[in-house]
Formats: sequence, C-alpha cells, structure tokens
Amino acid sequence: MKIYRHLDKPLSIQRPVVTSGTFDGVHTGHRKIIHRIMELADDINGESVILTFEPHPRLILAPHDTSLRLLTTLDEKLELLEYMGIAHTLIIPFNREFAALSSQQFVQNVLIGTLHTHSLVIGYDHQFGRNREGSFANLKKLSSSLGFHVEEIPAQDVDNVHVSSTKIRQALLDGNVQAAARYLSYPYQLRGTVVDGSKIGRTLGYPTANIQIDNNLKLIPAIGIYAVKVEIEGQLFHGMMSIGRRPTIEDTEKISLEVHIFEMNKNLYGQSLIIYMIERMRDEVKYNNVEELKQQLQFDEQQAKSILNNLT
Repeated sequence: MKIYRHLDKPLSIQRPVVTSGTFDGVHTGHRKIIHRIMELADDINGESVILTFEPHPRLILAPHDTSLRLLTTLDEKLELLEYMGIAHTLIIPFNREFAALSSQQFVQNVLIGTLHTHSLVIGYDHQFGRNREGSFANLKKLSSSLGFHVEEIPAQDVDNVHVSSTKIRQALLDGNVQAAARYLSYPYQLRGTVVDGSKIGRTLGYPTANIQIDNNLKLIPAIGIYAVKVEIEGQLFHGMMSIGRRPTIEDTEKISLEVHIFEMNKNLYGQSLIIYMIERMRDEVKYNNVEELKQQLQFDEQQAKSILNNLT
C-alpha cells in the first residue's frame, strides 16, 4: 500500500476509486464501503484509494472536548487498511484551513485536483465539507459537471451491519471485549512499551510487565482482569492482564496496565508489545491479604489458559 501525506501535487493513480472518512477502528461497517471500492476498482481496472484525516477532526473542531478516545491509532489504521488490500491511502493533515473548505472546494481541490477521482463511494447519509454541507445529492450534481462517478452505499446495507465506532467504544468501556471484537472483526489491541514498575508481582510469583500505552488518546477498556494474547517481536504468547488500581497492594487513583505472560522469564524493559484483548474474566477486587490475592491469581491463570487454549 502506498501512503501519501500531502496535497501539494496531483497523484499518479490509475482510475482512482475513492472513499473518505476517519475510519476509526476500520470496523465491519467501514468494511462494507472498503470492499465496495475494491470491487469497483477491479471492475474498471482501477486502484482503490482511502482518503483519511490526521489528527481526528474532532480534535480540531472541538478542541475543548477532551472526551475523544481512539479505537485505532494512525499506524494501526494503516496496517488494517493494508491488510485488507487497499492500494493507496492519502492522509490529509486536518487543520482549521482544511475544515473551512466548502464541499465544492473539497471536490475540486482534493477529489479532482489531487486524486483525479474516477469513482467515489460514500456511506449512506455521509456529509462532508464546511459545516457538513456536502451530501449525496450535492455530489451527484458536481459529478456531472466534473466528470466522475459517485455511488452511495444503500441505507439497508448500512443498517444491517448495526455497528458504529460509538457502539464499539461503549462495549470496551463496559469491558465487553468479545462484543468489540465481533464489531471490529478482530481482537481489540493495545500497543505500548514495557516500563519500570514496583516489581510487586515477582513477590507473588506472577511477575508483570508494566505497560505505557504509546498514544494517550487510545481507549483503555474497563477496569478488570483479562485473558490476552501478547505479541513480542512477531511471536505470540498467552497471558493475563490487569487494568486497574491494584487495591490490595496500594489502591492508587492512577490506573495501571500490567500483563503477566505465561512461561516468560525474559527481561522485557523497553520492549514494544501488542496486547490483544480476548476476554474479561472478572472485576478488580480488594482482598483481605496477599495470600488471598495469590490464590485468586492462580485461579485467574487457569481460567485464562482455558479460554486461550480453547479459542477456535
């Protein structure tokens, strides 16, 4: 997949079949549109193009709203698009100047001037341009005068998917990572670096890697104990993860992310990890003493191994 990060000159792409959006999560709803542009591109011997934005438009349009949390970072999004087989992705630097473009300016400057769009596919009720003034009807008029084809994904196709980024975020905030995985069509992932911790896990017989998430806008699922898979340098391992405040040990306000990787004795400090969230096993609980906690960790380990070993 070729990646472009500029709008300053036309791109040389053969019969571009384009769709645009933030595509946070690249979930099953997005994939309806993505599969369609790939199908159209094959039909006309063209090439599929995703047009997306960085940073997320909400960060520019509503700078005082700090509630946004991302399902996918830009790197994760690009990996997913490449895995799906998209030929080209144009990352538009989203700023106030770009946000001020009218729908007609967007079509003329970007879709035609930069991409020479052959065909454009949009989701049902998709709007774009300044104040979201652009609509399918608006695009149809412009397509006739500017010479490109435009297609809208039918309402019933969108409605049948029953998925949105908002719905996925809520599932994760509820700790329902299995539902999130169904909506996404892949396990939700967290990427981070192993940092120095209190090393209390070692004294319990369960050494943990303390994780610092790479992007502070990344959504962290609900507090609790999870069965996870962990990718280290391309190798997959099984483990269990705690997201919480460690109430039995210190009970702080700060939420920590700690993962215990089964059959792993290697020093991981400074190592980059990808954690795949498979299933939430229980709430975080404050135990009366360390012995009770150790007994629970033993039970958690057996439960996590059973969950992970029985995955189809």
